[in-house]
Amino acid sequence: MSSSFQKPDHDELAGTEQPFVAHLIELRNRLLYAAYGLGAAMALLAIWPGPSRLIDIIAAPIRAHMPADAKLIAVGVFSPFFIPLKVLMMAAVLLALPWLIYQAWAFIAPGLYSHEKRFALPLIVFGSALAYGGIAFVQLYVLDQMFFFIQNFTPESVAATPDIASYVEAILGLYIAFGMAFQVPIVVVLLVKVGLVTVEQLTAFRGYFIVVAFVIAAVITPPDVFSQLALAVPMCFLYEAGIWVAKFFLKKTPAAADDAESPPQT
Repeated sequence: MSSSFQKPDHDELAGTEQPFVAHLIELRNRLLYAAYGLGAAMALLAIWPGPSRLIDIIAAPIRAHMPADAKLIAVGVFSPFFIPLKVLMMAAVLLALPWLIYQAWAFIAPGLYSHEKRFALPLIVFGSALAYGGIAFVQLYVLDQMFFFIQNFTPESVAATPDIASYVEAILGLYIAFGMAFQVPIVVVLLVKVGLVTVEQLTAFRGYFIVVAFVIAAVITPPDVFSQLALAVPMCFLYEAGIWVAKFFLKKTPAAADDAESPPQT
């Protein structure tokens, strides 16, 4: 089956090439637009809910398993200032994520064919949704269960008062890990769409992917069993979902792909 990413005989991009300086100007503009959007998101979050409230939100999973009067501590001299700022920037990136992805898309879109654009836009939307889903899964479920698991192993003679800086770094790593891991269906569909692999090959690779998923989870998550399972198991299900989505796209797009690759009738 021919790939829909194959260049059609009638090149619709012929004659649209731009000089290198024009590309640099366009890149500069897109970076500026992205910076403006990120700045607006930071300003909005600084007003509401505010840096202190953001700290309370991300600290809620671990606070739920600490004594009622216990608090996270700030060991560093400048931690009370820099940590809320870091959390504010992290939240602003998440809030502005669709806008940032759109700017990247707008920069590369002029170099894509129309059938590639039609395919790329849904991937951007679903990719953003999957990233948000992975982060929400961490915040609402994984952290709570992970700290419940860890706190049960804390001796009574030890006061569990984590440093806010190390806590923020740990959960930021989990946000990134789960946000990227939840992109498995997008990667699977792209691999099939560009013709690098077939659905049959992906199906045969299923058993190996389970091993790969658990190895990845063991490397990038904290050394507790629960967080590793919480990452590896969804990756396996998302891999299977990607195979089904790839089958759906292959059923829906071959006719359109053939039309795009056939020369225009005279």
